[in-house]
Amino acid sequence: MSETNIDQTTVDSFGEEWSHFDQSELIGDEWEEIFDTYFGIFPFAALPDGATGFDMGCGSGRWARGVAPKVGTLNCIDPAGSALAVAKKNLAGIDNVKFHHAGVDNAPLAPASQDFGYSLGVLHHIPQTEEALQSCTRLLKPGAPFLLYLYYRFDNRPGWFRALWKASELFRSGVSSLPDRIKPVVTDILAATLYWPLARGSRLIEKLGGNPAPIPLSFYRDKSFYTMRTDSRDRFGTPLEQRFTRSEIEAMMKGAGLDNIAFSDREPFWVAVGCKTATETAATAS
Repeated sequence: MSETNIDQTTVDSFGEEWSHFDQSELIGDEWEEIFDTYFGIFPFAALPDGATGFDMGCGSGRWARGVAPKVGTLNCIDPAGSALAVAKKNLAGIDNVKFHHAGVDNAPLAPASQDFGYSLGVLHHIPQTEEALQSCTRLLKPGAPFLLYLYYRFDNRPGWFRALWKASELFRSGVSSLPDRIKPVVTDILAATLYWPLARGSRLIEKLGGNPAPIPLSFYRDKSFYTMRTDSRDRFGTPLEQRFTRSEIEAMMKGAGLDNIAFSDREPFWVAVGCKTATETAATAS
């Protein structure tokens, strides 16, 4: 497989995003709650002592700061040099983290050398997501767990919800092509006029005893405006975005040599964990 499975415009966009939103304001209970929505299904207790693993597409290092204290060595990998600079700043003083300026295809780690790995919200921004997943699992030892988060295709939502998403895609294509100096201004406006009203409306409905789940963006009902701004920039400002159904993600994970696959039953969708099979498949061994 060639080492060209990367969209440089998207990489540059994320470099700008993490430089602008360095996650310095994502702290305390909110950070812990969001961390748990991803890692609540991850088997930290089953890792060997002094485990070595990787964060593929570490970005600002916002999740690495929660993982590093639980393991022996954490390899933070990102193709955006400016994002890696933010991660180094955020993780300063944590001495068991190594930084690698690389992409998913050329990470400087030996095959079958890692005790665990994770990639959250990254591989759906890579042209060939399935190949990128296979590149990740090649790095894992047999039996090693891998945590994955890929954007869902609203497969557990009604038709009207999916129609809203398709309409928003047209808007996203325009916003994502704006100059870097203008893009965060527009996405901040979207956070204030779209995310915040729907999120706070959802919270009010929940307080009144109603079910906020059907409301778009209800996930943010207990999140800060900083998180809304960050995710608005991510959602509307990123040039390349792909989405998958739960069954498609499970099939890709199996094809990449993972088994014992389990999905989280809470937002964000879909978060899944699987373990590297003891015998590599043809896909992962080639």
